[in-house]
Amino acid sequence: MTTHRAVAKLQSLIRIPTVSYPDWSLVDSGAFDEFVAEHERQFPLLHERLELTRIDTHGLLFHWPGRGDDRPVVLMAHLDVVPVDDGAPWQHPPFGAEIHDGAIWGRGTLDDKGQLVAVCEAVETLLEQGFVPAQDVWLSFGCNEEVSGRAAPLAAEELTRRGVRPWFVLDEGGAIAAEAFPGVAAPVGVVGVTEKGVTSLELRVDGRGGHASTPARNGPTVRLAKALTRLDKHQMAASVPDPTIELLSRMAPHASRALRPLLANAARLRPVLTRALIAAGPEPAAMTRTTFAITTLSGSPALNVIASTARAGVNIRIMVGDTVAGVLEHVRTTIADDQVQVSVVDQNEPSPVSPIDDDAFRLIEATIGDVFPDSIPAPYVMMAATDSRFFTTICSRVYRFAPFRMTKAQRESIHSYDEHLGVDAFVDGVRWYQRLIERIP
Repeated sequence: MTTHRAVAKLQSLIRIPTVSYPDWSLVDSGAFDEFVAEHERQFPLLHERLELTRIDTHGLLFHWPGRGDDRPVVLMAHLDVVPVDDGAPWQHPPFGAEIHDGAIWGRGTLDDKGQLVAVCEAVETLLEQGFVPAQDVWLSFGCNEEVSGRAAPLAAEELTRRGVRPWFVLDEGGAIAAEAFPGVAAPVGVVGVTEKGVTSLELRVDGRGGHASTPARNGPTVRLAKALTRLDKHQMAASVPDPTIELLSRMAPHASRALRPLLANAARLRPVLTRALIAAGPEPAAMTRTTFAITTLSGSPALNVIASTARAGVNIRIMVGDTVAGVLEHVRTTIADDQVQVSVVDQNEPSPVSPIDDDAFRLIEATIGDVFPDSIPAPYVMMAATDSRFFTTICSRVYRFAPFRMTKAQRESIHSYDEHLGVDAFVDGVRWYQRLIERIP
């Protein structure tokens, strides 16, 4: 296990519970104040030599002037984390930042304080060396990414106000992913070139309610259950988008002998690949279609009371090529019940696809090859949402990549329990950012 000063810095920031909630009254603003103060203590040169603009409540936007400013680069991360389920079986305290089995354990190690500290440590080291980047570098750290807050849009607006048109933007997402695809042993350095749109709906059914001793047929909860069952059963059409075709083609030389012909001819075999990905499990299947997750349910306040109103929340991740309008049409047609009210809580279209036949992508790809020579650099469609989606209005090259080795179990721990980041993997991530900044042309 490598000893590196940045490990202690990450531990100090993991221990500060900067938890985001949609309801601002639940947010401990003191924890965010403490985080910003601790960040300054851990990265004194960054705060001393770079211009800092505060964004929203606790967002940080740093400007590092380069030798030129015609192709500025934006590096992103966020300092907030999701809440911890008190009943989840964490092996180690979620805000303890303890080191066990060669890894730092805690909420935010992967999402996204590990990335934030890796960026800052790379910059701090280069500042110590007197390095000046070839182009302006901006560091944009959001404070409410986990609740789709205002920090990222305001940061993009601030850059627009200053006339900054980034050459490329790099945010969280992707990884050096082990066990990424059945039949491919090598880790895949997946770089998100787009991300699914996030749309949330509320389904609601109203009725008379009453005493549970005299239930009527097809009451609000039953109607809602039928609607949800139909929605779960009837998915939207699946297909394999172009970035996924490129991902599969790049994996082909590293695949098992049986899979190699299929992946090598991915473009010609889209229907076959679509069926194969769906059969491979939830993670590969999500690469092929818009997904619907039924996440919240509410009904009667008591066991002996028939609900007068039943509600369900549906979180939808819209695939590239689909639209919010098309999703709403599918939902209403599939449910086919006028008694089920469909309300849009929030809506976002899929992000534009960033280019891969481009110098910016090739720079990211080459840096992956330098630090992770055993990996397969490749584009992919990111399933989750990031703050970078708000930067697509000012930049056509928005990429999503975390330079950390992650197992499948680690990826599953994000927003769950036992989130942890290998110490050596973290140090490699610091090295990756330093190389990236040094190589900006």
